[in-house]
Amino acid sequence: MKFPIIILAIITLTAIILPQALFTVDETQFVVVTRFGQVKNVITEPGLNTKTPFVDNVTTFDSRLLRIDMTPEVMPNQEKENLVIDAYARYQISEPAKFLTKLRNEPNAGLRIGAIVISALREEIARNTMADIIGAQIEEVQVDGKPRRTTIATKSRSNILAEVLAASQEVIKENDFGVLLVDVRIKRADFSEDIARSVFNLMESERKRIAEEFRAEGREENVKLRADVDRERVFIQAKAEKEANILKGEGEAQAIEIFSSALEQDPEFFAFQRSLEAYKQFLTSNATVVLSSDAQIFQYLQGPDPAAASP
Repeated sequence: MKFPIIILAIITLTAIILPQALFTVDETQFVVVTRFGQVKNVITEPGLNTKTPFVDNVTTFDSRLLRIDMTPEVMPNQEKENLVIDAYARYQISEPAKFLTKLRNEPNAGLRIGAIVISALREEIARNTMADIIGAQIEEVQVDGKPRRTTIATKSRSNILAEVLAASQEVIKENDFGVLLVDVRIKRADFSEDIARSVFNLMESERKRIAEEFRAEGREENVKLRADVDRERVFIQAKAEKEANILKGEGEAQAIEIFSSALEQDPEFFAFQRSLEAYKQFLTSNATVVLSSDAQIFQYLQGPDPAAASP
C-alpha cells in the first residue's frame, strides 16, 4: 500500500519540480537567469537548459531587430514652421544582462530610447528647412525653351537622419543600456492642419496657373495652325481657279477657232442650222410671234435655195 503512494508522490514532485528546473531557449531569443534579482547567467545559444527550481528566474528577450514607433511630435523647423514628425527607430539587444538591469523590459526600453531619439530629432529639425527635411527642393528647369518648376530629390534628409542616429547612439552608449541603435527613419513630416490647408490652397493655385499656361499655349498653337491651314487653303483654291480659268479660256478659244473654221467651209449650211435652232426656240414655246411672210427666218421654208425663193 505504501509503495503506490511513494510512486505517486515521486511523480507529483517530478511534475512540479521538472518545469521549474528545465527551460528552452529559442534561436530568436536571449535568456537571462537571475537569482534574488542578481544576474547569474546569460544564455544566447538555443537549446534545453537547467536552473535551480523555485530560486532562479528566467527572463526572455528577443534577439532580433526591434522597432520603436514613436508618438508623432510637433517640432519647429529652421523657419519656425511647426511640423508634425512621425518617426520610428530600430534597435537590437547587444548585452541582455545590462538591458535587464537598466531597462527591465522592451516596453520600458521603447519609452527610454524613443525619448532619446525624439530629443536628437528635435534638435536636427530645428537646424533645417522644410525642403531639407522632406529631402527635395523645387528648381526651375528649361523645357522647350521655357522655364518650368520641378521637384529635385536631395540627400539632405538622409544626412539629417544620420546625424540623429549618431547623436542618439552617443547618448545610449553613455547610459550603457546594453542595446545597439541601428536605424532611425521619418515616416511622415507634415505641416499642422491649419498650415497644411494654406499650403494645399497655394499648391492648388499654382497648379491652376500652370494649367492655364498650358491651355493658353494650346489656344495660341491652335490659332497658328488654323491660320496656316486657311492660308494654304486660299492659296490652293486661288491656284486651282487660275488653272481652271486658263483651261476654260483655252477651251473657248479652241471652240471659237473650230466654229470659225466650220463657218468658212460652208456658210450656207451654218445659216440653215442657225435657222433651225431659231425655229426650235419659238415653235416649242407658248409665246405668240407675229412676223411677216417675207421675214428672213422663213426663207428656208420656201425652198432649199433661199436665193431661188427670193423675188
